Amino acid sequence: MHRLSINPKVSVSIVFVAAMFMSIMDSTIVNVALPSLSRQFHATGTSIDAIVVGYLVSLAIIIPASGWLGDRLGTKRIFLAALALFTLASALCGLADNMPTLIGFRVLQGIGGGAMTPVGTAILYRTFPPIERVQVSRILTVPTVFAPATGPVLGGLLIDKLSWHWVFYVNVPIGIAAFLFGLFFLNEYREGSAGSFDLAGFFLGGFGLALTMYALSEGPSEGWTSVGILSTGVVGLILLIVFVFVELRSKHPMLDLRLFNDRPFRTCNIISIFTSAGFLGLLYAAPLFLQEGRGVSALVSGLTTFPEAVGVLISTQIVTRIYPNIGPRRLTFGGLLSVTIVMLLMCTIGKDTSLWIMRALMFFIGAGMAFSFTSVQAAAFATISTAQTGQGSALYNAQRQIGSSLGVALISSVLSIVGMTQISASGAVVPNLSSYHAGFITSAIIILIGACAALTLRDSDAASTMRRKISPTEPETQPVHMLLD
Repeated sequence: MHRLSINPKVSVSIVFVAAMFMSIMDSTIVNVALPSLSRQFHATGTSIDAIVVGYLVSLAIIIPASGWLGDRLGTKRIFLAALALFTLASALCGLADNMPTLIGFRVLQGIGGGAMTPVGTAILYRTFPPIERVQVSRILTVPTVFAPATGPVLGGLLIDKLSWHWVFYVNVPIGIAAFLFGLFFLNEYREGSAGSFDLAGFFLGGFGLALTMYALSEGPSEGWTSVGILSTGVVGLILLIVFVFVELRSKHPMLDLRLFNDRPFRTCNIISIFTSAGFLGLLYAAPLFLQEGRGVSALVSGLTTFPEAVGVLISTQIVTRIYPNIGPRRLTFGGLLSVTIVMLLMCTIGKDTSLWIMRALMFFIGAGMAFSFTSVQAAAFATISTAQTGQGSALYNAQRQIGSSLGVALISSVLSIVGMTQISASGAVVPNLSSYHAGFITSAIIILIGACAALTLRDSDAASTMRRKISPTEPETQPVHMLLD
C-alpha cells in the first residue's frame, strides 16, 4: 500500500504553526478567564496566581531538558508526546471542579508546552537550510505574534457567550488535528552525539530557572522585599550560577552553553531577551490601560491591541523580500528604533483620546517589531550546525521565556510604584493614567537597549541566510558579503 507523503517543509510548517499557536495563545486566553475562575472557585490572590505561575514554573523546569530529549529519543516522538500531553491537560483543565485540581492540570500543561516549543523549533530549523531561514522566520511569526493577540479577543467571546471551560476546550480540536497530522507526516530525527542524561544539569538548570521565573512572576504582587520572593529569587540565581560552572565542565551538558561563543547566536540572544521583555511588557500594560484606565470591555481591549498582529503580518512580507539584500543589522536596528518612538507616542493617549489612534500606534509597533523578529530569528542560527540545533533551540527559548517574564515583572512594578489609581479633586478614586504612560516609557527604553545591541550584529555572520536569486537560470548566488558591518 502506497504511503501518504507530503513535502517535509510543508508538513513541518503546518504542524508547528498549529501546535505553537495553541500553546502561545493559551497564556493570554487564560489571563482573560482569571476573573471568571476567581468567582467560580471563590479564590483570590495567591490561589488565582497559581493558575498562571504553576504553568510557568513547570514550563521552566522542562525547557533545559527539551533539547537532550529530542536529540536522544527523537524529535518527532518527543514533540508529539508533548503535544498530546498539552492537549490532554487542556481537556482536564476544562473539566476541573476545584482549584487544586485545576492548578495540577495546568502544571501538566506547562510540562507539555515546555518541551513542545523548543523541540518544534529545532524540527523547523533542521528542515529548512540556512538559505531559507528568513522563510522560517515568516513561519515563526504566525504563532508567536497572532496567538497572543488572538487570545484576549477569543477569550472574551468564549467567556461572554459560553463559559470559562471553553478557554481550555478550544485547545483540544487543534491539538488532536495537529497530532494526527504530525503522526503521519513528520519525519523522525535523532542526534547520535547526544550523551547520557545530565542529572545535575537538569536539576540545577530546571529548578534554577523555575525559581527565578516564580520570583519574577510573583514579585510585583507580593513585593520584591518579601521573604518568599527574596529567598526563591536568590536561590534560583545561585542554582543558575552553579549550573553555568557545571555545564561548562561537562562533556555532555544538558544545555551546551558553549554555543554562546558563536557570535551571531550570542548577539541575537541578547537582542531577543530585550525585545521580548519590552514587547511583552507593552502587551501586558496596554490591556490594563484600556480596561482599568479607560474602562473598556475585555473584547474591545483585545480588538484595540490586535492591530499589532496585523502590522507584524504585513511587515513580515516586506522584510523577507529585502532581507537578502540588506541583512539583519540595519533591519533590526531600524525596526526597533521606530518601535521605541511609537511606544513613546503611546504616552499621548489620554482618557478621551480616540481608540483608533491607539489602534494605529499598535499597528506600527507590530510593523516595526517584524523587522526585528524576522531578522533575528533568521540570523540567530546562521552558523549553528544541524547537530547543535536542538541545544540552540532550547537555549533560545529559555532566554525568551526569561525575557518575557522579566518584561512583565518590570512593567508591573513600574505601574505599582507610580500607582494605578489616584484621588481626584472631588475625593473620588480614579485611574492614574500616568502610571500606564510610565509603563510605556519603560517598554520603550528596554526596546531601545535592544536596538543598541543590534548595532553589534554583523551581516557577514549571517551570509548563509542572505543568498538570493538573480535569474531563472541561476537559482542561487554566493552569500552577500558586500554589506558593511
